[in-house]
Amino acid sequence: MNIIVNDQTITLSASMTVQQLLEHIQRTQSGTALAINQTIIPRSEWHTHQINDGDNILLFQAIAGG
Repeated sequence: MNIIVNDQTITLSASMTVQQLLEHIQRTQSGTALAINQTIIPRSEWHTHQINDGDNILLFQAIAGG
């Protein structure tokens, strides 16, 4: 299965959830937000939301400013 994460193609050997993907690519720090195919996926769904072949995933870090 091939997906795109922040404009980089990643090949996965098995299907996985969002949480499993983030652990796989070592992006589990707090403040991370995620959109799949331009739809934000709430953190509460990361353990159940399945990644699909061809998904375009955007990871970004929330920052505070003033």
